[in-house]
Amino acid sequence: MNPALQGLITILVGVGGCVGYFYFSNQILDKVIFPAKGPKAGDNINRANQVRPWLFLFPAIFALGLYLGYPVFETLRLSLTDRTQGGAFVGLANYNQMMAEPKFWEAIRNNMLWLIVVPAASTGFGLLVAQLTDRISWGNIAKSLIFMPMAISFVGASVIFKLIYDARPADTPQIGILNAIWMQFDGGFGSLFVLQLLPTIVLLGFAGIVGYTTFLLVNPIIDREGRRAVPFIPLRLIGALLGVWLVWMSLSSLVGVWTAQPPYGEPQQWLTLPFWNNFFLMVVLIWIQTGFAMVILSAALRGIPEETIEAAIIDGANPFQIFFKIKIPQIMGTIVVVWTTITITVLKVFDIVFAMTNGQWETQVLANYMYDKLFRANDWGVGSASAMVIMLLVTPILVWNVYNARKEMR
Repeated sequence: MNPALQGLITILVGVGGCVGYFYFSNQILDKVIFPAKGPKAGDNINRANQVRPWLFLFPAIFALGLYLGYPVFETLRLSLTDRTQGGAFVGLANYNQMMAEPKFWEAIRNNMLWLIVVPAASTGFGLLVAQLTDRISWGNIAKSLIFMPMAISFVGASVIFKLIYDARPADTPQIGILNAIWMQFDGGFGSLFVLQLLPTIVLLGFAGIVGYTTFLLVNPIIDREGRRAVPFIPLRLIGALLGVWLVWMSLSSLVGVWTAQPPYGEPQQWLTLPFWNNFFLMVVLIWIQTGFAMVILSAALRGIPEETIEAAIIDGANPFQIFFKIKIPQIMGTIVVVWTTITITVLKVFDIVFAMTNGQWETQVLANYMYDKLFRANDWGVGSASAMVIMLLVTPILVWNVYNARKEMR
């Protein structure tokens, strides 16, 4: 059958089915189950009105249950069974096996790194672009160009950046932009800055931000003068331990940065270099998500009342004070929504890693680890266990978003 005809039939059946469902279900409700006649007509009308919303919600609830609820329970069941034993129940054996594998902890470490770098960079760049493009006459054109990567699939963007990182033999022209620049280095301050000083600044800045965040998490607990109850103490302690670990990993990475001796005058296979390759992968997602952050934050900035900005200007505030002390606090809710949305995307990142490195050279992430176990090793137990880990990591962020949404609605 012609694909166009199949699509047309699908549309007709889908739309016709929805219209038929809503029409006939309401007819049955009003004329068969709760008919509006007889001595109890008023009660029947009230009961029908109470049931009617559930008729409209039922298709969505059924679809969510079928495509989300059932897979979750089935994945949980599979994570507690062993395929080699005919699907026998093995308890937490798959989780123990998963946590005993170095690749799993490598994926956890890389996911944590992605979670800290990508949402922060995407939101920061998006906010910067949203603020600056509103000040220039061709700002809409600039926004369109920056938003354009959102139209490219993750795999397509990965192919583009693989060409940027491409390496050819030293005696041939380099088509990869990064290697074309690299071939200009031959020692000296330029190479020292790019290969050692810049990574040192990044690592120290990262360690400082994580350390400060850890301090903010534990300070209410250790501050004995505080009179208010401290919420989420177990989560705060877990976050503090994670922060200490990340600070230690950042500082210990400085040793590798200053002891590495990359060969000058030779093209580099950038995606095979530890420390660097994870950031090269992150650049792809930052490039894509910056446009998303820019659009949302630009709308939020335009919604700030002009009166507050004019009052700050009259009081003598400079542009930096207006931006950081007037604008940022008023759009903080939007910034948090953008941040958490990108965070959920990062937790599920798969396409970029799969297309560029396939998790090799210490670039493994949880989604790619799950794919390897499920579809390459045919180990549904460990693969399902890793899927549950991803779900557990995403769930608190979803709960936080729902909590904030309800809070704003009040």
